[in-house]
Amino acid sequence: MMRGDGAGDAVGEAQPGPGLRACLEAILLVVDEPVPEVVLAQVLERPREEVALEIADLAASYAAEGRGFDLREVAGGWRFYTREECAPVVERFVRDGQEVRLTQAALETLAVVAYRQPVSRARVSAVRGVNCDGVMRTLTLRGLVEEAGTEHETGAILYRTTGYFLERLGLAGLDELPDLAPFLPDEIEDVDGAEEGIPGADRAQDTSGAQDGDRPRDTDRSQDNGPPQDPQGAGDTGDEHPGQ
Repeated sequence: MMRGDGAGDAVGEAQPGPGLRACLEAILLVVDEPVPEVVLAQVLERPREEVALEIADLAASYAAEGRGFDLREVAGGWRFYTREECAPVVERFVRDGQEVRLTQAALETLAVVAYRQPVSRARVSAVRGVNCDGVMRTLTLRGLVEEAGTEHETGAILYRTTGYFLERLGLAGLDELPDLAPFLPDEIEDVDGAEEGIPGADRAQDTSGAQDGDRPRDTDRSQDNGPPQDPQGAGDTGDEHPGQ
């Protein structure tokens, strides 16, 4: 195919560096919308006719080689597109391979934000027992968490889940978040039962007795220690409603 090699070679010899084809490919790889030939010619400081011939040659060569992408003229400009025959593979990659895959730590942190929002990073770290600053940044960058003002007492930044979070989970609103009770470990339910005076308290006492080995159970222990104290966060479980 003819590309006007005479003039192009002369300019290429006068200007050391990548050739016209390489420059065109580099620019077209980074654009997010079709680029007109006149713009490419201005950027590369080449005649528009030369740029047009080179682009046409590129497009034809990609098609002849059966590459996975095309160089197409769309909306008055040129841009790379994946080849139509590769659409099923690309679709599968985008749908399955590029879905947000969070680590266990990120999932736990996101759950704390979802049920405690608006909540500060310090509070999230306290609930999880580890520093969550890095994970919170990741969730923010992925669009699952966003800032929601500051805490009045401390001035700490508060966070909440986003509309994208609801979209990914298929929820219409935070009120559709599942109840946490069925997912709580048995031992946490037992401790709550001992505090509230509901079924489960005996099991918690039996567990405590088993941990003491053969030592007789001290039935007056509660009197010596005073009224039972709420474990950290237990008193807040009733307030863990979405959106509050």
